[in-house]
Amino acid sequence: MPSALITGITGQDGAYLSQLLLEKGYAVHGLLRRSASADVIGERLRWIGVLDRVTLNDGDLMDLSSIIRILETVKPDEVYNLAAQSFVHASWQQPILTGNVTGMGAVNMLEAVRIVCPKARFYQASSSEMFGKIQEEKQSERTPFYPRSPYAAAKLYAHWMTVNYRESFGMHANSGILFNHESPLRGIEFVTRKITDGVARIKLGLASELVLGNLDATRDWGHARDYVRAMWLMLQQETPDDFVIATGRTVAIRDFCAIAFGHAGLDWQAHVKTSDKFKRPAEVDVLLGDAGKAQSVLGWVPGVTLEEMAAEMVEADLARHRAARG
Repeated sequence: MPSALITGITGQDGAYLSQLLLEKGYAVHGLLRRSASADVIGERLRWIGVLDRVTLNDGDLMDLSSIIRILETVKPDEVYNLAAQSFVHASWQQPILTGNVTGMGAVNMLEAVRIVCPKARFYQASSSEMFGKIQEEKQSERTPFYPRSPYAAAKLYAHWMTVNYRESFGMHANSGILFNHESPLRGIEFVTRKITDGVARIKLGLASELVLGNLDATRDWGHARDYVRAMWLMLQQETPDDFVIATGRTVAIRDFCAIAFGHAGLDWQAHVKTSDKFKRPAEVDVLLGDAGKAQSVLGWVPGVTLEEMAAEMVEADLARHRAARG
């Protein structure tokens, strides 16, 4: 039975990746940072029915000794580093924390793997936010980076350190440059989930309006379930590499609003307001990915459309609020 260690296992991607690996016969272990919210920390894993099938190990990305201890115990064949301070807006309020966790945390993982299990295959969760102020209309693995937030800069450091560990130590270290990927498990602080939760509240009479920031920012949105499949495929290749994972379709936030509100039979323009307090200090206006390399090398193509994903998210949020009301 192959084994895998996932950092960030309680997040959206960690939950879906756990589900995928369990289906493939893996023993799945997660690194769990203890916090005051420990009673709800496994909610995403519980939502998709895998919480009692994974092993959670106490540790912290900022504590190299705890990572080494966990690696010595688990002896994983594959390591997926998904943990990060991953909310772009918050990275401006907490730039040092973001640099430590998102950037140095990845290096702690790389160093621990190099020391304990250098033959393990390693995946680093890189981000399309690294492209930032885009240098090409469509972004591929060859597009220059131009980060526009502390989060993006920290991710870029982690990305290049992964490349350096691969080239310097011969590690099977891979980076997935994933464009935006969403699902019913997305955190409420992210705009897509904020929108679908708002749709549900308005549809059920719990709210009358939804306040957002820049409606003109456009993104390449896919489903997290498709994207974790790409992560796994990267670690099955003989040669480690970096891959852009994207749908190749970009839409504005206002268009996502139209799709989500339309699914519930609502007119988004009657309910959506804007506020400058939700706008970023430096905006990333457009992101559009070219996943041609992933398609040709990994055989990966997305399976869920934007409309299908938005509908799934709206229905999940409707179910949540109906359950809460009893």
